Amino acid sequence: MIVGTGNVGASLGYCLVNQQTPVNELVLTDIMKEDAEGEALDLQDALAVSPADLKVHAGGYEQAGDADIVVITAGVPQKPGETRMQLLEKNASIFKDMVGEIINSGFSGIFIVVSNPMDVMTYLTWKYSGFDSARVLGSGTVLDSARLRQQIAKKLSVDPKSVHAYQVGEHGDSGFALWSTATVGGERVTNLISYDDQQKLEDYARREAYEIINRKGATFYGIGACVTEIISAILSDKHKVLPVSSYDDFTGVYNGFPAIVGKSGVERRLNIPMTEEEGIKFQKSVNALKSAIGEINL
Repeated sequence: MIVGTGNVGASLGYCLVNQQTPVNELVLTDIMKEDAEGEALDLQDALAVSPADLKVHAGGYEQAGDADIVVITAGVPQKPGETRMQLLEKNASIFKDMVGEIINSGFSGIFIVVSNPMDVMTYLTWKYSGFDSARVLGSGTVLDSARLRQQIAKKLSVDPKSVHAYQVGEHGDSGFALWSTATVGGERVTNLISYDDQQKLEDYARREAYEIINRKGATFYGIGACVTEIISAILSDKHKVLPVSSYDDFTGVYNGFPAIVGKSGVERRLNIPMTEEEGIKFQKSVNALKSAIGEINL
């Protein structure tokens, strides 16, 4: 089930319809019922020529009880010049009732949260649902990492799929790159790209969303593709390493960091060593998230 059929929810639906995934039924729901119905009809029209084999229809929260995964994209969209954290007050008020209705349907699957500020909204979903933290995850820095890999690939003239690098921490202004683990074909990226260029690429990956929003008003294709990858990892039990937003027992917050993702959700958050500089950046990111959570009346 996709909750929220705005640009992000619709793009995710389009990705699922146009790829071969383990999804066999897709339910779209939105506070604007007609919008969900329209998106469902539009997606249905692609099924005769798409590689997917699934049913698509609109529905309500009561149908979540039969779902394996509920993806939450609902919320107020980010406006030009607005940070993800500025969305917090608007979107936090929406989540409590919404998550409650989903739980009341008998839902016992896995939540994937995409709504911004994503790490904080994932934390709220965990708190409101009462689920084990393994079954509540956010899209994390999967998109941020894809942006970083793309920039490294351009710099080195290689296929981005050959780049192994992670942007971690908050999906937002305090996120940063784990350059100490970044490689291309086994060679360390730090041996191939200067420190100054590393900082430029990292900053671009962190701020690209603002560039897109300033030009077209919203970002949605990239995140649609990234969440499709997360869904496939869960339903196919791939045990795939993805930098989803998972609960960190040590810090007490959700943040993006490489974790093993499978049918039970987050199976294990990896313990990747960081340099002193990376450790400082990680703590700053954690502090930003803790500060935001502290402003919420749970």
